[in-house]
Amino acid sequence: MTSSNPPRPVVVLGSVNMDLVTTTDRLPLPGETLLGNSFDTVPGGKGGNQAIAAAKAGGDVLFIGAVGRDDFGRRIERALSSGGVSVQQLRRVAGPSGVATIMVDANAENTIIVVPGANGTVHGLTDSDREVIHAAGMLVCQLEIPLAGVVSAVGVAAASGVAVLLNPSPARELPAELLAGVTLLVLNEGEAAAIGRATADTVPHVVTTLGADGARYRGPDAEFHVLAPKVDAVDTTGAGDAFTGALAVAWTAGAGPLEAVRRACAAGALATTRPGASSSSPTAEEIDHLVAATYGR
Repeated sequence: MTSSNPPRPVVVLGSVNMDLVTTTDRLPLPGETLLGNSFDTVPGGKGGNQAIAAAKAGGDVLFIGAVGRDDFGRRIERALSSGGVSVQQLRRVAGPSGVATIMVDANAENTIIVVPGANGTVHGLTDSDREVIHAAGMLVCQLEIPLAGVVSAVGVAAASGVAVLLNPSPARELPAELLAGVTLLVLNEGEAAAIGRATADTVPHVVTTLGADGARYRGPDAEFHVLAPKVDAVDTTGAGDAFTGALAVAWTAGAGPLEAVRRACAAGALATTRPGASSSSPTAEEIDHLVAATYGR
């Protein structure tokens, strides 16, 4: 993947949580108490996961979001920094950081309760946020923070001629003013069904992820299907965020849609070969190797 000029930064606006993960043989019934098998606390949130994935894929990444002034917030900030993400735009606000309480049974079925915490305060942008978006190569957004904050950021990016990647998760009705600024829509089949074909068709470039079957692309000049590399999967948790982060980096660096989607498919496949979400994202070198081995050069 080459570009004549150094790519501008990828700016990720989104959520960061502390995931509280309990494993158990089966999920409890209402009112029932069970003994669990294990418990762990893991920094998560789609925004943070995608930012770390983009940084590991070789991008210069800045994150806009919020944590509380609590121990979880300090740990989340350290996780972003150690993952190669700039936290100069990370807000520290009064109150708790976002948390996700996750229970997983022996069949990999799960229940998840998310309490937004500090994420719920990101209703708009600061002047400094606007400056970094203006200078970005791409703005990456999801829908785990207040919609007003996402709409505001996309408006700034569009007015500045900055490409916008939107991962509409969790799926919801998308206002026209938001869609008008989106360059690239990245969504899975469930999200595609939820927002509808007519909505997706208003965006110039659409990538639909298909899990182990790869991804479909639809753009102004082409439509194609990229098969995913064959790997021995152990945990699919971080695959979608690894896919999105790698796609954003490739797109910002000037890759064409086919090359960008191939790199994203390779990143998503590699993420399934190791446990965890942000910790499973592959490096640029790992992506290079799998792309060459699967698709050739």
